[in-house]
Amino acid sequence: MIHSAHEHTPGIGQRIGGACIRLLRQVVFVLLGVSAVSIFVMIGVTCADVILRLPWINRPFIGAYDIVRIAGAVTLATALPYTTAVKGHVAIEYFFHKLGRTSRMVVDSVMRLLSMALFGFLGWRSMLYGQNLRRINQVSQTLELPIFWVPMVIGMCCFVVVLVVTYHLIRPRGEMIKL
Repeated sequence: MIHSAHEHTPGIGQRIGGACIRLLRQVVFVLLGVSAVSIFVMIGVTCADVILRLPWINRPFIGAYDIVRIAGAVTLATALPYTTAVKGHVAIEYFFHKLGRTSRMVVDSVMRLLSMALFGFLGWRSMLYGQNLRRINQVSQTLELPIFWVPMVIGMCCFVVVLVVTYHLIRPRGEMIKL
């Protein structure tokens, strides 16, 4: 058989799809990096606060509570897309594997669609909440830092989770990111 060269080269749709998946992976890894930095911020601020409260120093870290609270929210939100990408969430495998192959596919697809709807809704509402906080100039308790951006980060991460779940819905056996 004679094959032409264009039969083995990916089409424009495949190239665009591959580029989108690579971009999504990069976004997931950047968010994971932000999560790691946020954890280190929490550790550093907490350690500094403990040390500064020692009797011979007696100077608590002003704003430690604000910083740790904000970093905690950022840590959880930015780690969520990676956890979803590696399928690191808790699943009820025992009951799931009792189902037949077709039933598993149906249940898996329905759960992914429900997840997409839930995270899409959470992302949308988080963005609206962030806009509302910006409108009223809401700030943190001690340091009076603007906090409108925290729900917006949470919303953006929820939208990234929707994209990751979409990938898993389209390619149920494929791994987006390997551990």
